[in-house]
Amino acid sequence: MPAIVKLQLSLETLAEAISSLDLTEKRQLQEALEQQIFEAEEALYEDDAETLAEIQAVRAEYNNGESVTINEYLANGSEQR
Repeated sequence: MPAIVKLQLSLETLAEAISSLDLTEKRQLQEALEQQIFEAEEALYEDDAETLAEIQAVRAEYNNGESVTINEYLANGSEQR
């Protein structure tokens, strides 16, 4: 297991350190950041009352036959046109 070190850096110092990375390292860092951002945003959505209400409303529409999934639309879309 890799050792974990927690540092406190200024944003300026961090930007300088990132500038010293080669392109491959910068892409690896970008992927790691994007994954962490995605996970953090998803956690916020799961706890957001408005988002939960919207999800429940869409599920109710689907259960009532008021909407279809994209796969259902694609499968039947040419017949409805």
